[in-house]
Amino acid sequence: MAADAVIETIAAYVDHPPDFSPQAYETAYLDLLDAVGCGLLALQYPQCRRLLGPLVPGATLPNGCHVPGLPFRLDPIQAAFNIGAMNRWLDYNDTFLAAEWGHPSDNFAAVLAAAEWSSLQRMQRGEPPWTIKDVLTAEIEAHEIQGVLSLNTSLNRVGLDHVLFVKIASTAVATHLLGGDEGAVRRALSQAFIDNGSLRTYRHAPNTGSRKSWAAGDAASRGVRLALLTLSGEMGYETPLTASQWGFEDIVLHGAPLTLAQPLGNYVMEHVLFKISFPAEFHGQTAVEAAIQLHPLVRDRIGEIARIRIDTQESALRIITKSGPLYNPADRDHCIQYMTAVALLDGKLTAEDYLDARAADPRIDALREKMEVVEDPQYSRDYLDPDKRSISNAVQVFFKDGSSTPRVEVEYPIGHPRRRKEGMPLLWEKFENNLRSWFAAERAEMLLDQCRDRERLLQSNVVTWMEQLSGF
Repeated sequence: MAADAVIETIAAYVDHPPDFSPQAYETAYLDLLDAVGCGLLALQYPQCRRLLGPLVPGATLPNGCHVPGLPFRLDPIQAAFNIGAMNRWLDYNDTFLAAEWGHPSDNFAAVLAAAEWSSLQRMQRGEPPWTIKDVLTAEIEAHEIQGVLSLNTSLNRVGLDHVLFVKIASTAVATHLLGGDEGAVRRALSQAFIDNGSLRTYRHAPNTGSRKSWAAGDAASRGVRLALLTLSGEMGYETPLTASQWGFEDIVLHGAPLTLAQPLGNYVMEHVLFKISFPAEFHGQTAVEAAIQLHPLVRDRIGEIARIRIDTQESALRIITKSGPLYNPADRDHCIQYMTAVALLDGKLTAEDYLDARAADPRIDALREKMEVVEDPQYSRDYLDPDKRSISNAVQVFFKDGSSTPRVEVEYPIGHPRRRKEGMPLLWEKFENNLRSWFAAERAEMLLDQCRDRERLLQSNVVTWMEQLSGF
């Protein structure tokens, strides 16, 4: 029986990767810092911290993996959950948009945990540990696997969450980092596809909730678990995708093939989107930018507003356009009307703006009720155009006296590759602020000095760096 071609291709890519471009490594370095910084910022929130540490209180592992900003030493499965839940909690790490959107830096959870755990074992055997450059290589691969699978296959249209592709990518790279060869990667991937994925229920009304903030950590930790299970000698399966009646394609995709839309290289890392200025679901980022530009024109006329029009892409219309009550932060940060209303009122948007205290401002819902969200077909086409990958939104405010603001259109958000030069200083500023939000000044400055020297950081021992990041 011939094995599934998609699984064979991914396993061969991870075991024998091509040479990656300097641009891919530079972006991966920034992506690593950004993801870690987002996780440290999330530690400010008790709802996040309550999920962290060992699953069973007190069940630490003396020589286990570190968690940034926290004193725990954990097994690699639980360490991956911790790192992933932190990084994703505020919806502030990177994004890649395609037929299925997602956040490829979610895979850093599995990569860092697997790399450190493997390095601890290697060092006991007198072998060299993995370096941060090895971490970046694995993450370029994980970005590519998740992103290229996403180009043609929309999990959300069949009701599944995008973190399934996080699990697939994390399983592949974790198996390799933990010492598995190409055959082991194939076996582990077969297990990951047979696992299937979680429903998107927790991302949509009436069930929107905090699971969306730890779902990626759960997927990454499952990838590490399946890798370890495989390396213990567990068998794999030849055709979990294509088996008639019982395979992933028949069960999940209703007979459509799962495809790799293009050869695996480093395209996704080079084209990843950063959330730089504010934490907001990426389909609404440019709407927030447009609203911030309009803020000076409307801040003194809020009571005079008759209606607000938002022109957007089909994806935003489908997944983040909401009316009626919003019950929690997870509901609000996936509502384009809520984000836009706060930006019009305040000229900014922060993670605190999704909390109950800010949401109690009656002006926010009053503005939401006056909003009309309309698909612009050209925006939808440009969103899927591989040469553009734009995420356009336009906002215009109309007043009761018949006057209106200009229609402000933003095609590419500040974190888009087309605005990299403009965005990089702001991305570094974001990382610095996030680091200082948790660490005392002396430790923060030590870590910043180390990270400013990219070449030195890339040669660093991953165990030492994770220990320094933990602060304990």
